Amino acid sequence: MTEPHEHRGVPYHPVADRIDITPALDPLWLIVFAFLFAGVALLTIKRAGFGAAALVAVVPFFGSHAFLGTTVTAPKVVLLAVIVGLSNRAEAWRVLRRRPVALVIAAFCAIILVNVLTLAVAQHRSDVLRESFKWLEYLAVFCTLVVAYAADPAARLVRTALFLSILAVALSALWEIVSPAPSGMWIGDVAIPRIAGVLDGPNQLGGYLEVAVAALGAWQMREPNRLTAATLLLSSIALGLTFSRAAFGGALLILAIFAIVERRTVLRLWPLGLGLAGAFAADLARIAVIDGLPAADRSLLEHASDTNASLAGGVGNRAELWRAALFFFRSHPLLGIGAGNYELELSQAGLYGVRTQANSWYLQALAEGGIALFAATVAWIAAVLASLARTLRTSPWGLAAFAASCALVAHGFFDDLVFYPKVAEAWIALIALGVTAVI
Repeated sequence: MTEPHEHRGVPYHPVADRIDITPALDPLWLIVFAFLFAGVALLTIKRAGFGAAALVAVVPFFGSHAFLGTTVTAPKVVLLAVIVGLSNRAEAWRVLRRRPVALVIAAFCAIILVNVLTLAVAQHRSDVLRESFKWLEYLAVFCTLVVAYAADPAARLVRTALFLSILAVALSALWEIVSPAPSGMWIGDVAIPRIAGVLDGPNQLGGYLEVAVAALGAWQMREPNRLTAATLLLSSIALGLTFSRAAFGGALLILAIFAIVERRTVLRLWPLGLGLAGAFAADLARIAVIDGLPAADRSLLEHASDTNASLAGGVGNRAELWRAALFFFRSHPLLGIGAGNYELELSQAGLYGVRTQANSWYLQALAEGGIALFAATVAWIAAVLASLARTLRTSPWGLAAFAASCALVAHGFFDDLVFYPKVAEAWIALIALGVTAVI
């Protein structure tokens, strides 16, 4: 355990920059992935519900290894295994033709098509293909989980697998309270840790936990139990300690939707309220610390985003990134500059040494795909919300997916969470479970 340091009487744990290096696929990991593939495929052949459970459980745990210009990850291996396991159920795949599912599939295809069309304007065509295949993977996750769960709606099995996975993520993040965290918010010469756990950063963890608290909260209201309540409490605390204001607002929006739809059982969400209250208390404590600092340190905090930009290796700040996105859109209004090209072209907008996404889903769409990709993105959101709206009072999965979707759609104004597969696939998996309620 890392010993806490003292600064003006305030204990804190250090922040350690996380350097993510994707190793090459070696024989040992090849054997691990082979056993994972075989095990999940055989379990899925035996029972489709096992495949659905494996698919939702493995999403946050990548184990990425480079191979032939791409990455091999645990979620990709499990996805292929479940598809193979379902290959002998030809009749089960017919569920994809039904209207609510087909509507969402069409919306996925629209985004993929526009991404491919941007090959005509992109400077970096390999990145267009990478982004297109990423959305193709999202579509495959959606379709496969719909088929598996519709064939075997093992709610308890899938719920247990998902909630244990969420618990592992929350604990991995909370551990960083007493060990070096990968990110921090700088106050003078002190970095207050922002936890991330197995996710790629605190903002991504915040987005993932929005999905998590929506799923946990919906089932806690319908079928309350102690494990769900405990996991919901820990997830809510972890969400607050990311210090992601957008994620905190998303959690409040989820709570508001639950209060409107489930007025009689909303008090069962006391773990969510308690966790968010604890997060709010942490914010107040942070403000108290800031108020006690000298004026020079408070001034530095006001420019924390600029400070973090220089200390975090070139991630810029939102004002700069949004201006760059609008610059690209104005220059290329129809098809943008090419899917996946935004982070590679930032120097053309005057941001040198910066490589990241636009910190806004919608501005990223405008920059990379112009009006066409923005329209496809809005259509996808509309298709998802319309498909889930009829499930609010009939299915915990539907209620959870609708609430999480509303939160992440709002969060999308301040971050591009679909840029990160760990967040996007968790969300899409929940959408798939919700959509099956209306099949």
